[in-house]
Amino acid sequence: MTERKPAGVSFESWVDRQIREAQERGEFAELPGFGKPLPDAAQPYDEMWWIRQKMAREGITAMLPPALALRKEIEDALAAAAQAPSERAVRALLEPVNEKIAAMLRQPPPGPLLGRELIDVDEVVREWREAR
Repeated sequence: MTERKPAGVSFESWVDRQIREAQERGEFAELPGFGKPLPDAAQPYDEMWWIRQKMAREGITAMLPPALALRKEIEDALAAAAQAPSERAVRALLEPVNEKIAAMLRQPPPGPLLGRELIDVDEVVREWREAR
């Protein structure tokens, strides 16, 4: 742990002295990437660089408001239900989505409204049967 900055010493010279002393002790010599060029050093400055890197590491492709993310989930669930192999699979796909819709309708989130109602699972099952 570093000591406190002494009175009467400028902050910059105090920090510079600590860095110089740490370099002399070799404390920076074993850091990962030591002696290698900085990645993306030639790229223009992007103030959102750390957010972009975090999203890439986490595999996040887009950040949507909760209502829009749920709309996309509804569309995906309905498309998957049309291809489901059984009535049980259709219900298993749609019932969890209905629970999320009901929760969002009870307590609207900030941002755009959901603009959807609960899925009529029996109606989707009927359409699924007709498509077979």
